[in-house]
Amino acid sequence: MLSLRERLSSVSIAVPVPLACRYATGIVVLAAAGAVAAHIRIPLPFSPVPITLQTGVVLVAGATLGIAGGGASQMLYMAVGVLGAPVFAASPGLAGPTVGYIVGFVPAAMLVGWAARGGWQLPRLAGGMLAATALIYACGVVGLVFTTGIGWSAAVATGVLPFLPGDLLKLAGALGVSRLTIPMWSSWCRDQ
Repeated sequence: MLSLRERLSSVSIAVPVPLACRYATGIVVLAAAGAVAAHIRIPLPFSPVPITLQTGVVLVAGATLGIAGGGASQMLYMAVGVLGAPVFAASPGLAGPTVGYIVGFVPAAMLVGWAARGGWQLPRLAGGMLAATALIYACGVVGLVFTTGIGWSAAVATGVLPFLPGDLLKLAGALGVSRLTIPMWSSWCRDQ
């Protein structure tokens, strides 16, 4: 009996799709996944930042699409939000307390893409995802300080500490999803 991974990796497209279209499809799909993940949120009464699934999507985007594709998916996500689509979790446009996190998604996805060079290698990818999560936090804290006027320690207390356990779970989930998506994406881009 075939495993889920073997079944998914054996799926092929009957009509050849040019490589550029395949990359564009991956970028659009992961940007859309980020928009959906923004609306799966849990507001916290003590923080202006809600819990969302977005950081997990950012990590998977970078791991699956690589440096350029992962970054492009997050830039597309930001651009759609800036143009007025309701894709951000906390406020419309690039304003409000989550702006730093959203801006941090682009370099974070690129960092994970860099770590994923050469395929799925657990220590390297886990380290890249940890570093990317720290980068998102750093950008988020800066955004909180400048948009809300709170101090640095208060920004860390409300914008980082409550999210650590959940983000570790999202990181573990992103590693698991990436274990499937990296070989599938590589195969899909190779088979023309």
